[in-house]
Amino acid sequence: MRVQQVKGYVVRRLEWLAGLPEHPQKAAMANLRRGVGKAPGELPELWGIFLDGLPEELQSVSGEPSRAEWAVYLALTLYALHQQGHPLPQEPMHQEGVPFGMAVRRLAKRLAKPDEKPQDSRILRRFNALATASDMRERAQYLRALIQLMRAEKIPLDYTQLAADLYMMQFPDGAARVRLRWGQDFYRDPENVKENDHEA
Repeated sequence: MRVQQVKGYVVRRLEWLAGLPEHPQKAAMANLRRGVGKAPGELPELWGIFLDGLPEELQSVSGEPSRAEWAVYLALTLYALHQQGHPLPQEPMHQEGVPFGMAVRRLAKRLAKPDEKPQDSRILRRFNALATASDMRERAQYLRALIQLMRAEKIPLDYTQLAADLYMMQFPDGAARVRLRWGQDFYRDPENVKENDHEA
């Protein structure tokens, strides 16, 4: 299934970035951050980072970025934005098993006003706008704002799952499933989830 190929590719790219020596790693992450807000393929210096080894069946044949290219590109560029200011490997902002909805809930709780419930926060309004955005450029804009807040609060998330979600959101049926899962993860009873909101 192609969504599994997307996840597998992002896993390999994240491992590659984490394994680079310090200076090449900083250069690669800086290049990726420059790609935030751009479309896949727009910056030639990023071609190798998000296309090297990408399975051929996931690549565009039309000249427009494929669904997989959008998902991989957004996951990697936003990861670099999220990781900025947090040294690797001490403070990884990619953490397996932290789905996007859970990370947003943590963010909403962290930034909540006294006596404000997470579901009443401005973060939820941004989350809802992202969930109902109609195209990848619009999703990228809302995601960027949320990721910048997560970076400031040191809240990690699972970027391989985010890539899979972004891939699925480009299909009508897939988008409905992703929105439901995001909502479930946001509203899941924290008593039933091993979660420490004070973890760095």
